Amino acid sequence: MRWDALFEDLEGQMWAEERLSLEAEISERARVESAAVVLSDRLRGSLGQHVTAGLVTGALVEGTLAHAGAEALVLNEGRHQVLVPYAAVTRYGGLGRLAHAERSTVRKALGMASSLRAMARDRSELAVSLLGQEATPAVYGVMDRVGRDYFDLAVVPRGEARRRDNVSGLWTVPFTALVAIRSQRDLA
Repeated sequence: MRWDALFEDLEGQMWAEERLSLEAEISERARVESAAVVLSDRLRGSLGQHVTAGLVTGALVEGTLAHAGAEALVLNEGRHQVLVPYAAVTRYGGLGRLAHAERSTVRKALGMASSLRAMARDRSELAVSLLGQEATPAVYGVMDRVGRDYFDLAVVPRGEARRRDNVSGLWTVPFTALVAIRSQRDLA
């Protein structure tokens, strides 16, 4: 009888060691896998969820996460959409735990310049928030031209169309100074 108890005890110890070893291996693999996840993949895993982005200016932007690209995200905020470069965000709230890698090589190659070129093509009124403008409201205007790392914004009065007589100035803005761009959302 003592031998049976001894063998059962040894089997239990071996089983416990195997289980601990397996748990350690699973934990290590999970850490390695987590270390490979990039922020855009994590954001893509939260598409359709309500997300809050804390901006470098101290402001908060929140809405339904509609797009997570290579360099920026888009939030649906009521009647507006807000494009926010990842570099302008200090923290996120409301992200889920899932991550989805971008599989499309075309979408991987589309950076912020591609999004801004679409805005320039639409000629829609934009509210542009820039670094260093924390105390002043956004600049209103229409995107005129987009380069590789900058855009030209024709400054127009809020609610006015871009016409030669309405333009009060032309600003060339480096992407690195961009905090957010708010545009009218096409609800049709």
